[in-house]
Amino acid sequence: MSLTDYLVIALFVFISLVIFVPVILLIYWYVKDDRQKQHSILRNFPVIGKVRYFAENVGPELRQYLFNNDTEGKPFSRKEYQDVVKAGKYKERLIGFGSIRDFDEEGFYIRNTLFPKLVDEMKVDNTRKINTRVYKVDGDNLFSRKEHSEEKLADPYYLRDEDAVVLGEKSCRQPFRVKGLVGQSAMSYGSLGEKAITALSKGLGLAGGTWMNTGEGGLSQYHLAGSPDIIMQIGPDMFGVRKANGEFSWEEFKKKSEIPEVKAFELKLAQGAKTRGGHVEGEKVTEEIASIRLVEVGKTINSPNRFYEFDNVPSMFEFIEELRSVGGKPVGMKIVVGDLDALENMISYMNESGKGPDFITVDGGEGGTGATYQELADSVGLPIQSALTVVDEMLREYGVRDRVKIIASGKLITPDKIAIALAMGADLVNIARGFMISVGCIMAGVCHTNHCPAGVATTDKKLQDGLIVEEKHYRVCNYVISLREGLYNLAAAAGIDNPTQFERKHIVHKDKFGRVSPIEDILHAAKRAQLQKEN
Repeated sequence: MSLTDYLVIALFVFISLVIFVPVILLIYWYVKDDRQKQHSILRNFPVIGKVRYFAENVGPELRQYLFNNDTEGKPFSRKEYQDVVKAGKYKERLIGFGSIRDFDEEGFYIRNTLFPKLVDEMKVDNTRKINTRVYKVDGDNLFSRKEHSEEKLADPYYLRDEDAVVLGEKSCRQPFRVKGLVGQSAMSYGSLGEKAITALSKGLGLAGGTWMNTGEGGLSQYHLAGSPDIIMQIGPDMFGVRKANGEFSWEEFKKKSEIPEVKAFELKLAQGAKTRGGHVEGEKVTEEIASIRLVEVGKTINSPNRFYEFDNVPSMFEFIEELRSVGGKPVGMKIVVGDLDALENMISYMNESGKGPDFITVDGGEGGTGATYQELADSVGLPIQSALTVVDEMLREYGVRDRVKIIASGKLITPDKIAIALAMGADLVNIARGFMISVGCIMAGVCHTNHCPAGVATTDKKLQDGLIVEEKHYRVCNYVISLREGLYNLAAAAGIDNPTQFERKHIVHKDKFGRVSPIEDILHAAKRAQLQKEN
């Protein structure tokens, strides 16, 4: 063939690719859409109707990255997300040109004093430095960004020994002493993959003065990888401490209590968005997870929403007493506050019986990391700021506040939110999603599908390839340290020498009309309203 013949053939192929193939494809889609019976839009508007489904599919990503402003977005805004990422990656929280908080909206504020504490007046233990790594930016322009990580000796911002928070101080053979106020909330191996759990464990272990809650999925080797202090959670399905038939195993419980890293146990009565039993899709139930939990491989887990071992306060307290006696370590309970009468009855019984938990984890209704139903996540249980104040006040009224510590959780991912929770009555604070972000979570909202693109909330090996434990664990460590440093900054501004001294008097509430009210006034108003209602 001549050169002309080759050119003609090439031209024919080109025209076919550019014109005929798209036309054939459009005809195929038109016929397919027109004949399908599932979608009315596609049936009425073949091909063109696909635009609607495409836009709906990419909508969340477009809103998150392009259309929401920095303070919009749920459950966390872009600003809140970046606060966590910067603290973990750069150990940096400085901002420029002022706050972008909407000061016209109502909210809580920390009361600063005229004469704040000087740095050398703060009671902080920075004697042992932490060898971590942080990123430094070498160059940042419109089309490229260069940065490198380097070693850094960081101050840990531990509480001094005399200020440490102690769980089970007077009730246990082995109390749990904590020199930091922030720890990781319950996240099970299975809900999160082994790499995420390992990175969290190593980061928390490196930071020290914190703890890791196993979640109800049992204690795995990945939780122990970094030797952090551990609170082992026990859910209604008794994963990790049960017999093959599902009954509670005292033998297995005793074995877990003898593990040095396990410092306390927590009975999960409820959890934020999961005000039902736990849920893990069958895709996530691998052979290893099944062996840890003693369940069937590949079968979806729906835990019962209540323990079979007890169904009232006295029997629950007897169970707690026996756990404490056998294990020798603090035993707490995790609740979501909703039924105030039931809560008051329980606390009243604590006073009458002298029994009860060593700590109560109060999970706000806004909490929750994984799968649940919309109706439970949106409307069941009080938010943390309301629930926390109620529990603290009831414990005071019945004279048992000194026997029990309160751990608060529910979107408390920055130092100011943590400080406000401490002032409202919390002794310690749990964080889940902040730690997920520190190991790479991008808030894709697919935790329940096993398709987490960041390799965090998935057991898919291929997706987990993107999560490098040795890189992420430093971010976990830096995030915890940054939170503790931020708490000391706020304490100094409030005129107190360490963050354990935050009280109700250190915060005020400003309504949308600019009126300022102390927490005590809000509580008194609520009590007066209750008394009027009862009379």
